[in-house]
Amino acid sequence: MELTEDTARRFAALALGHVARPFPYKDDHVFTGPEDLRLPQDAHPVFFGSFDWHSCVHGWWTLLTLRRLYPATPEAAEIEALAETTFTEEKLAAELAYLERPASRGFERPYGWAWLLYLHDEAARHDDKAWGKRIEPLARALVPRLRAYLGILTYPITVGTHANTAFALVLARRWAITRDPDLVMLIDDWAERAFGHRCDYAGWEPGGDEFLSPVLTAALLMAEVRPHLAFAPWFAALVEDNHWLTRKCRPVTVSDRSDGKIAHLDGLNLSRAWCLKDIASVLGRTDPQDPLQCLAADHLAAALPHVVGDYMGEHWLASFALLALRHP
Repeated sequence: MELTEDTARRFAALALGHVARPFPYKDDHVFTGPEDLRLPQDAHPVFFGSFDWHSCVHGWWTLLTLRRLYPATPEAAEIEALAETTFTEEKLAAELAYLERPASRGFERPYGWAWLLYLHDEAARHDDKAWGKRIEPLARALVPRLRAYLGILTYPITVGTHANTAFALVLARRWAITRDPDLVMLIDDWAERAFGHRCDYAGWEPGGDEFLSPVLTAALLMAEVRPHLAFAPWFAALVEDNHWLTRKCRPVTVSDRSDGKIAHLDGLNLSRAWCLKDIASVLGRTDPQDPLQCLAADHLAAALPHVVGDYMGEHWLASFALLALRHP
């Protein structure tokens, strides 16, 4: 369950092959009139690849993360060159202008927002480049939108797809932890109200096209919100005391990887591995033989061979594999 240089290079080559690939592309666009007719790369000169906007954002997160972790690889030089021509002030200004359209209020909310914040967090770690500074206005523009969204979101969205609230808040909180203590407090308060009382999980997971675990993403959020002594009994009451983890949380089967929705299930195996591994770390359960670690390893082993294959998975799965393999 460790990231190796060989794996990193494969992931980098994969992402380099799709972040600037314009087609096929699934657009998330509200047309307000005929003047809105345009190609995706005109509206999104930075994030026009990887089949859709959010996948391009986290494809770039994958690339920058690998460039930082393995700077001596040939792929790191390719990543740097492509990033230099992509993260320009002009192109990022166009992305911001699109976000500021009144019709874009719900654009990529909350999944794409969270990944953009996480991308900025990674870009800012590259001290030798201006990427973080250039992306920052776009990231900062999302913060009041996220605040407003949490202000009207009475109930958490617990589906295992893009609308999932907990997953977005995990990434947003990690961005905010060194940048916006007020946002951290808002997320923590909201998470406690939404999930603090939950116990004895008995949901019908997995859903047929999920790539996130509704319960484990909520648990990971609470693991980062609560001190260890408060989180451990909450987690036990949620999924351990009732044996949900041992009875129900098994690697899922993917029947058709050429179907974009069914291919989501490879992502479920990867995201479960990530959640389980990070939760185990918070709980101090680092022994590879610990049940949480074993369960994470089982899920990771089920999905890693399928990160490369059909484009329906290739354009995004490496990001989730990297979440599971790296340390935060």
